[in-house]
Amino acid sequence: MSGLIPKMGFAVVTMTAAALVLISLAQAAPADPAPTGATTWPHGPPTDPAFFPLAVWLQQPRNAPKFKALGINTYVGLWDGPTEEQLAELKKHDMKVICGFNDVSRKHLNDPTIIGWMHGDEPDNAQAIERWKSEAAIREAWPDVPKKSLKEWGPWGPPIPPKAIVADYQRLRQADPTRPILLNLGQGVAYDNYIGRGYRRGQLDDYPQYLQGADIVSFDIYPVVHDQPEVAGKLEYVPRGVERLVKWSDGKKTVWNCIECTHISNPPAIASPQQIRTQVWMSLIHGSRGLIYFVHEFEPRFIEPGVLAHPDQAQAIAAVNKQILSLASVLNQPTLSPGVEVRSSEAKVPVAAMTKEYEGSLYVLAVAMRDAPTTATFRRAGLRDGQVEVIDEGRTVTVKNGVFQDEFEGYGVHLYKVK
Repeated sequence: MSGLIPKMGFAVVTMTAAALVLISLAQAAPADPAPTGATTWPHGPPTDPAFFPLAVWLQQPRNAPKFKALGINTYVGLWDGPTEEQLAELKKHDMKVICGFNDVSRKHLNDPTIIGWMHGDEPDNAQAIERWKSEAAIREAWPDVPKKSLKEWGPWGPPIPPKAIVADYQRLRQADPTRPILLNLGQGVAYDNYIGRGYRRGQLDDYPQYLQGADIVSFDIYPVVHDQPEVAGKLEYVPRGVERLVKWSDGKKTVWNCIECTHISNPPAIASPQQIRTQVWMSLIHGSRGLIYFVHEFEPRFIEPGVLAHPDQAQAIAAVNKQILSLASVLNQPTLSPGVEVRSSEAKVPVAAMTKEYEGSLYVLAVAMRDAPTTATFRRAGLRDGQVEVIDEGRTVTVKNGVFQDEFEGYGVHLYKVK
C-alpha cells in the first residue's frame, strides 16, 4: 500500500508494508453497497447504528491511544501478526482489528477484538519474480501469458491470479465463517493505465473475479502525492474506484477505501486538510462504508505513524471523523432512490449527492467533483418551504417550491439537513 509496487504473495496469513498508490473519477452516487455489520457475521464489525469503521493501515498497537484520539476505531493489518501481545494491547484500548489468520488467530476465534480476516495486500499488482517458482507456474496461473523465461521477466512477474484469492477465501471461510474477509486492491481499480499491474495493465475484467474472494473490498489511490500528471491532484479518482467496486460487485459486497494524509513517498506534496475532507466525503457519497487512513510516510524519512508528525493533517482527520461519527446513524440508513435531483451551473463541474432519511429529517450530502467553483441547484418534490441547515457551517439556505441552491468552491463539500 505505498507508492512502490507491492511485494505481497499468495499467503493470507501475514502483511508486508510496501504497497500504496491509487485513483478514481466519479460523478453520481451509486446504489447502496452491502452494509459492513451484516447479521451474517456474529463476530464481525459492530452492528450498532452509531458505529462507522474508521481505520488505520498496518500500525503498531502501542499507538492505539493516539489514533483513538483522532476518532480511529479499527486497525487493518498487524505487522508479523497477530501476536498475543498485539491483540492484548488493542483490547486494552478497545480497538477493533482486521488481521491475518495464523496459529494465534485460531486461539482467538471468540475474541470480539478481531472483527475480520484479510488477504495479503494488492494481489492485482505485479508480484516479485521470486514468488514464482517456475515459468510453468506462471503459465498455469495465467494461461495467456507471453512466453518467456523467469530471467526475461526481470524483477516483477504477473499479479496473483483471482482464482488463488478465491481459493484462499474459501479456506478462510472454512476456518472461521463468523467474520468477513477483507481484500485490498491496488490503484488499477481506478487508474486504468497503472503500470504497476505489469502484464495485466488495463485488464479491468480481472476485478469482478477478485471480488469473488472477499466480503469487504477496498482499494487505495493517492492523487495528491501521485507521480503521474494524468492523476496528480485529481481527487475524483478516489470516488471513481469506490463506484467501480460497487458496480463490479453488483452492490453485494461491502466497499471500503483508503485515504492519503502524509507525504508518503513524495516530499513536496501532502494532502491539505480540505483535500482530506473532500476525499473522505467523495468516498462516502459514492458508496464507501468504511475508511482506511494510510498514515505511513517513507520520504523524506520513514515514519510509520507519519500523520502524527503533521498536526494539521491529524487535526483534519480528527475533525472529519468526529463529523462522520456524529452522522453515523444517518450514514447507516439506506440511500434514497430517487434522492434529490442536482443541477450544476457549470457543466464541467458536476456535483454528486447522496440522500438519506433519519428520524423525520432528510439529509443531503454533496460534493463538487472538480477543482472549480459552481452553483448547485437541488430539487425534490415534497420539500416544504423554509430553511435548510448546512451542517457544521452555522448557516442555512432557503427552500422554495421544493428547490434550494448553494455555492460550491472547487472540490467543496456541503452537508444539509432538511427537517
